[in-house]
Amino acid sequence: MMNAEQNNVKAKPKGIMSNLRRLMGYLTRYKVRFSLMIAIMVGYSIMLAIIPTISGIIMNILSGSSGSITEFQNIIVILVVAVIMFWVFGNVSQRILAGVAQKALYNLRTEIFSKIQKSSLNFFDKRPIGELMSNVTNDLDVVDQFLSVSFMTVIQAIITVVIATVFMIFLNPYFTVLTYITILGMLAISVFLSRIAGQAFRLLQQQMAELNGYAEERMSSQKTVVASNQQWPFIKKFDKMSQKVDETGEKAQLSSMANTAVALVFQNLQNIIIFVIGGYLVLQQQAAFGDLVAFIGFSSILMAPLTQIFAFYNQIISAAVGAGRVFQIIDEKTELPDKEGAPPMPLVDGHVDFIDVDFSYVPGHKILKNNSFSANPGQIIGLCGPTGAGKSTIMNILTRYYDLDSGEIRVDDHPVDGIQQDTLRIQIAQVLQEPFLFTNTIMNNLKYARDGATDEECIEAAKQANAHDFIMMQHHEYDTVLRNGGADLSQGQKQMLTIARAMVADPRMLILDEATSNVDTRTEKLIQEGLLKLQEGKTSFIIAHRLSTIQNADQILVINDGEIIERGSHQELLDMKGFYYNLYMSQFRGKISDICAGK
Repeated sequence: MMNAEQNNVKAKPKGIMSNLRRLMGYLTRYKVRFSLMIAIMVGYSIMLAIIPTISGIIMNILSGSSGSITEFQNIIVILVVAVIMFWVFGNVSQRILAGVAQKALYNLRTEIFSKIQKSSLNFFDKRPIGELMSNVTNDLDVVDQFLSVSFMTVIQAIITVVIATVFMIFLNPYFTVLTYITILGMLAISVFLSRIAGQAFRLLQQQMAELNGYAEERMSSQKTVVASNQQWPFIKKFDKMSQKVDETGEKAQLSSMANTAVALVFQNLQNIIIFVIGGYLVLQQQAAFGDLVAFIGFSSILMAPLTQIFAFYNQIISAAVGAGRVFQIIDEKTELPDKEGAPPMPLVDGHVDFIDVDFSYVPGHKILKNNSFSANPGQIIGLCGPTGAGKSTIMNILTRYYDLDSGEIRVDDHPVDGIQQDTLRIQIAQVLQEPFLFTNTIMNNLKYARDGATDEECIEAAKQANAHDFIMMQHHEYDTVLRNGGADLSQGQKQMLTIARAMVADPRMLILDEATSNVDTRTEKLIQEGLLKLQEGKTSFIIAHRLSTIQNADQILVINDGEIIERGSHQELLDMKGFYYNLYMSQFRGKISDICAGK
């Protein structure tokens, strides 16, 4: 079987150009609109190149070297038309790009969110939520800026340079060579500076992700931070990390700004060369005065887009780096795929077999070792043992959130890795130690459990879970909107809602992971009543910290260091006077001590 490491092969980061080419692919999906946009951009650049060409012709006519009044009038009309078309093409291409860019961003945003949603748990084990949020927000923001603004500028600049060069060669090859002497020098220096800026922007994106991850974790655990009086240590560390971001950002911006400064210097140098050498050729009557005027215009046409490219260089690099980080997640093998042709899981009876199961999150460090047990339909199986023994891991591999190293898990004689995993999971409800509620109404939180669930079914489930009474006390009853995971509710109330949600799911099997460990005794009794109704007729697995919650289990599995070391009923395990007996007596003695102390 594939292990967790094989299922999470990390994609290698690609180069800047590779990322930009792939990003372009999201635009070129809309071939008709994209092709029309490029055609209009070409028309825009042609109109732009026509303007200095006509200006040169006009100067030749005015200087008397060629042309007539009629030609002068005609050329003025052409110039006016060119200016109007220049304006029209520019506006139309911007409108088309805006639509295509947003479509591309929509596809990219949906693709990464879908990939994260479909990823296995091992994917999230290795990444802070803040880092993933940075991918979905910050990285996509810089991509949005590039597609919406920088991309059009860069593409238009490239097209303009190519078309202007063709016009220049046709008009005067010698002046063209003079113009490109300075351009090539500028490009050589800019390439050097660009490499420095590229490294800085890559590091900046990485540091921003780390900073966001740190901030997200601290803000989500603010109660613990305040209770531990750790605000100032965390502020100091955040400040230190932020300073690194500041230093790297300054270096990246300076590198980018240096490119703009270089472009401006070479633009002035280019004008000087054209004025001096071109002026000399005109005086020697080896070139027309109109050609000199035209090339001064072409000089600006060439240098302006090149300057714009370097001005947007930081956005281009940031977008390439951000897109690379997004693509790295998209390309990563994070899913546990169904086998080809895997059938759906039939309606589950609830017979479960673990056969010589080994499992490790990290290769070479086994969490579960040679575990075997069976559960019959309708039985209650208790799992107990020290923290970190592997109890929750057993349930995670039963639902195939991870694949095994070796061994086999069968449900109703179907290997769990040989059927469509979604059709298995939908028949298993879980009530976890930390209940999670979505930002939505209470009713919709209950309906998350099953598509098509009715209001009546949800209300009946809430009554069965002892949640109905406190729901009716809320301001809008079942239409009350829960926020921040149900922050206004007690831990017990939230747990009752998750039990009601599990009832709405109408599962065939049930997993209870320390579902009553964080509530008081009175609330625990209410929750236990709801759980007993939920468990009726279902194969149930109860992960227990309080051994009192599994005393009536049909079979108790005692797990230590990843192995099942004892098994049997509550009384059978007590009679063994082994690990379970010592664990139970330690809890019992604690209760006796509390009673004797008057607690």
